Order: sequence, then C-alpha cells, then structure tokens
Amino acid sequence: MSDLISGVDNLSVTETKSGGNDAGRIAEVKAWLASQFDAAGKDVPEFEYTPRNIAHLYNLATVSQAKTQAANIVANDFRQKAVEYPARIREILENVGLAQESLPSNVVSSAQVLANVANLLNIRDTELSRKTGVEEKRSKVQKESKILLDYTRKAIARLTYLKRTLTQLEDDVPPCEAQMENWRTNLAVMASKERQYLQQYSNYKSLLNRVGYSQDISHGMLVEMAEHRQDLEKKTKPIMDTLRSYQDLPPDKALATLAIEDKKRQYADAEKYLEDVLHSALTTTD
Repeated sequence: MSDLISGVDNLSVTETKSGGNDAGRIAEVKAWLASQFDAAGKDVPEFEYTPRNIAHLYNLATVSQAKTQAANIVANDFRQKAVEYPARIREILENVGLAQESLPSNVVSSAQVLANVANLLNIRDTELSRKTGVEEKRSKVQKESKILLDYTRKAIARLTYLKRTLTQLEDDVPPCEAQMENWRTNLAVMASKERQYLQQYSNYKSLLNRVGYSQDISHGMLVEMAEHRQDLEKKTKPIMDTLRSYQDLPPDKALATLAIEDKKRQYADAEKYLEDVLHSALTTTD
C-alpha cells in the first residue's frame, strides 16, 4: 500500500511539472479551493490569480488530490477487508472444527470473556492496528490540510491588503510630489525675500546712523520738537511779513537800508535761537 501512495505522489509531481495551460490550471485551482473551503464551512477569499499564485496553488491542489485519492484507496481496501474478515474467520474456524455452533456453551462463554478482556486491554490483531494507524495518519493529514488552507486563506487576504495599500500609496505619490514642488518654490521665494528684507534693514540702519538717530529718540520727543518748531514759525512769521513789507519802502535809500539791516538782524537772531533750541533738544536726548 505504501508503494501505491508513493506511486501516486510521483504521478502528482510529474503532472505538476507537465501541467496544462494556465486557463486549465486556474479552473482546477478554483474547483479545488471551492471544495476545500466548502468542506471547512468557509467561503473562498477574493485574491488576484497571478502566475506565481496559480503555480503554487496548483502544486498544492495536485498533491492534496493525490493524497486524498491514495487515502480513499486505502480506506476502501480496509472497508472491503472489514466486510470479508468475519466470513474468513468463520471459514477458518469451521475448517479446524471450531465453529461456534459445534462448540459447547461454556467454551463460547470463555471465548467471549477473552474477547472482552482483549478489548479492555486494547489488544487487536495486526490488520486492525494497521487500519487504526492509517486512520490516524489520514486524520493527521486532514488536520494539516486544514491548517494549510487556513494559512493560505490568511496569506491571500494579506497579499490582497498589501496590494491595495501599495496601490493607494502609488496613487498618493503624484499629489505629494506636486505639494513638495510647491513648497520648494515657496521656500526659494521666501529665502529671496528674506535676503531682500535684511538688505533693506541694513540700509535703513546705516541711514539712521548717518542722520544721528539713536534709540533714545522716541516718537513723543519728535512730536514735541515738531510742536516747538511750529511755535517758532509762528513767532518768526510776523518778522517775515514785516521784512516783506519793506519791499514797498519809500525812496529814501539810507533809511530803507537801515530798516532792512535791522530786520535781517532780527531774522538772524530768530534763526539762531531756533537752531540753539533744536541743538539743545538733541543734546539732552543724547
């Protein structure tokens, strides 16, 4: 029987190497997945049938089908032997004169007791032991197949999730690149503006230093000096008006000259007073 299983395994490997076209493989893989997930009471998850996935699943399907076929052959053989076993035992017993009908009742009872003891001690013949071993192996294979199906389902779901994530990231790349390019352009403009403003600040600072500006000069002081200048202008305005009136002086040149000189002196004194006040204000500020 082991030779039969090995032969089936070798056949499955050969069929895997020389399998049909992709469409036939996809159909076989879909049918196999549907049968296996139906047996487990689950639905086949959605995934993309790539050549690599198809090749892997096709190999799994081929190996699984071969092992299932071998297990079915062994199980059918055991069932047939189980059906034939009582008749053969009865025939053997009759040939040696130990048929149950020809045995005394006490012998039958003793044999029954011996069989019960053997069952309690788990003593079986070799055929039954081998059948039990095959059933255990089959159960183990079924468990491993179920675990493999579960891993395959999880792997397919994980692959689908990763592909969806990759597609989303690829879709997000162009907007992000455009945004980065926009930021790069704005950064260059801001750097240029920063250099321009720094240069203007340096120029204004140099200009203020040339005109004697210091941080002690406040807005209030400038307002006060402006008001004082307006007062001086008000005081000098009558003098200026008087001086302009001398344009209409009488023909007496000597008197006109003296009057003009007097007004010029007054005007010079007023200007000097204005300069002294401004100089005093600036000196006090310094």
